[in-house]
Amino acid sequence: MKLYITVPSPFARKCRIVAREKGLIDRIEEIAVDPYANAPELLAANPIVQVPTLIAEDGLPISDSPVICEYLDALGSGPRLLPAEGAERLAVRRMETLADAALEMGVKLVLEMRRPESERSPSWIARWTQNMARALDALEAAAPNADKLDMGVITAGVALAWIGFRHPGFDWRAGRPNLVALHEAIETRPSFAETRPG
Repeated sequence: MKLYITVPSPFARKCRIVAREKGLIDRIEEIAVDPYANAPELLAANPIVQVPTLIAEDGLPISDSPVICEYLDALGSGPRLLPAEGAERLAVRRMETLADAALEMGVKLVLEMRRPESERSPSWIARWTQNMARALDALEAAAPNADKLDMGVITAGVALAWIGFRHPGFDWRAGRPNLVALHEAIETRPSFAETRPG
């Protein structure tokens, strides 16, 4: 299998962590590409030239990190990171969605700040920052626990590290002791240490 990534991408990092947690890393070639340069091999696999994109065992591409992670979770060994059904699955998906939402707001902010200053929207910057903070507050209330590793916990851990990396002026730690504890615990896992951005 081939996994097209950019090293700083939090969505690619999710997939890289799952590959390691599920014992699949020896079956996956991680290929760093430049989506903004329309990397030909990525464009051939994904018409919107977005990472992560996985070329699965059947040779067909899979895009979107939750879908890639679910595929790898089913393919690999060890406990399931996404329960197969029922209330437990929904609870994990809810946390994963909240953490992905925080990331999406952070990505919007990064892209907005890359625009020329005269083209930036202060109102959108304020809204996305507020949304990111609210998503983190909801994660804090959910109290993800690094000892119970699942897709929600992994995504929350990835979100905290990436927001700290890309938005050093945004203090995500203030008033969020549960998330601080999660970050400190989960970043010591080998799968997180091996995929840390920057």
